[in-house]
Amino acid sequence: MVSFGTIREIQPDEVELMLAWRNAPSVRQNMYTNHVITLAEHLKWWESTKQNNKSQYFMFESNGQPYGIIGFTGIDRLNRCTSWAFYAAPGSPRGTGSKMEFQALEYAFNTLKLNKIFCEVLSFNAAVIKLHKKFGFVEEGVFRQQHLVDGIFTDVHRLGLLESEWAEQKSAVRSRLEKLFKIPKE
Repeated sequence: MVSFGTIREIQPDEVELMLAWRNAPSVRQNMYTNHVITLAEHLKWWESTKQNNKSQYFMFESNGQPYGIIGFTGIDRLNRCTSWAFYAAPGSPRGTGSKMEFQALEYAFNTLKLNKIFCEVLSFNAAVIKLHKKFGFVEEGVFRQQHLVDGIFTDVHRLGLLESEWAEQKSAVRSRLEKLFKIPKE
């Protein structure tokens, strides 16, 4: 089986690295919380997150190199769904987001055994909306002028993917990524 990287537990010595990536302007601009986060604020959030059984965060790495963060929040085991988000480290190789998305979907449906994964994306982040749709996400709605960004009300796109939809599309997505990354088939 071809690997597009791995996701693993975030190590204590990587918490500040996670903050540095999160505070990068290219990452911050696409987040609900877009101010520069202090170390104290980040550590308080991280301690709370580690205690929350409805949240899981992972480091994404490829060839032994960390390249981004994947997070699942509001994990609902009864209804088998979760919200998710990711961000790649500034300067990550082209295609890192696609690799992260593939691994996140595999984890959500195969390990967490969810029926649905969903996300919200600010309307000006068209590249991520397009990326999600390439993986089979369906736009479930647009929350008009939902979020204030730099004094301007911005639409928020809600996208969702069902386990059955992923099962139908996974092979095609895998083939497309293998071709894109020139990964030889085993």
